[in-house]
Amino acid sequence: MKFIAASSSLLKHLQQISGVINSNTVLPILEDFLFEIEEKKLTITATDLETVMRVQMEVESKEDGKVCIPAKILIDSLKNIPDQPLTFTIGSNFEIEITSDNGKYKVPGENPDNFPKEPTNDDASSFTMKSTALVTAINKTLFAVSNDDLRPAMTGVFFELTPDYLQFVATDAHRLVRYKRTDAHATKIDSFIVPKKPLNLLKNALPDNDDELTISYNSNHLFVVHNGVQMICRLIDARFPDYKVVIPADNPYKLIVNKSDFQSALRRVSVFSNKSTNQVALTISGTELKLASQDVDFSFEGNERMACEYDGEDMAIAFNAKFLIEMLNAADTSDVKLELSVPTRAGLIKPTEQGEGEDLLMLVMPLMLNN
Repeated sequence: MKFIAASSSLLKHLQQISGVINSNTVLPILEDFLFEIEEKKLTITATDLETVMRVQMEVESKEDGKVCIPAKILIDSLKNIPDQPLTFTIGSNFEIEITSDNGKYKVPGENPDNFPKEPTNDDASSFTMKSTALVTAINKTLFAVSNDDLRPAMTGVFFELTPDYLQFVATDAHRLVRYKRTDAHATKIDSFIVPKKPLNLLKNALPDNDDELTISYNSNHLFVVHNGVQMICRLIDARFPDYKVVIPADNPYKLIVNKSDFQSALRRVSVFSNKSTNQVALTISGTELKLASQDVDFSFEGNERMACEYDGEDMAIAFNAKFLIEMLNAADTSDVKLELSVPTRAGLIKPTEQGEGEDLLMLVMPLMLNN
């Protein structure tokens, strides 16, 4: 078997899916890409047994065939080869010879029959949505996903499907993000939890444009298809917590602040906070917001004040500054609104204006104030 591919195009396609491959794998074959050629189309597959990603590209080839090629050495070599056509020649024992304009490189390949078989989308339900809608949904929720493996349901994003809208929810028990799209909908009411790793890979592989994606799912797997890129991942088999009960129905006090000023002030003040809690206390009175933090162990202290619009009783409430900074990133408006009630109840963060067909709500639990 022999084929010719452009080095830069091949590298670009490999980098789209190389994130699937783990550095310490159980099976050596999982450190390889599967190359399959059929009718001058090269399909490259990578898997870690939980997630499968596949890309397609055109190559010059007179015959069909397949081979497994070690991923790391292939990518490392392509990064250092200038853009040019490369000739791949595969021998009878799957040894690979790569020929460039002024070099020849040899790599031992592996038998493609040993590459894990991928799941099939039997009994799958499907819906379509714009690529930009899914990428935005992932970007706005992924940061709030938990890393606690003892609570597997929280280690992914909860997809809630209805015929009227799609909703994406993530929580780590300290904060929660709910993002709704009314411009996308499914054929029936359903829900599933998608793990963090495949979503991270997906947002990097998909274009942020209006291309249509086909998303299919069954009881165990999610299948996403966009042009030459395909991803299959195992869903998290767990029950997502009833997040609706923790969202306060009425937080009467409304605080509006400039997002970037608030973020910058939080970054500066949090430098002086306790490193285990990142606690910053907010004292709100009239049109002034005071931010204060301290680390008693080292006698560090930071204070700032800034202008705000506030409708409510004077109050002092404390939050984890790191959480607030990350949540503010998800709001795309110049001002943000915080809805508060009492210092012991969750605060809500919302953009002052929502995009068309979008609804973003973020919730953050307060910390006990240091008296």
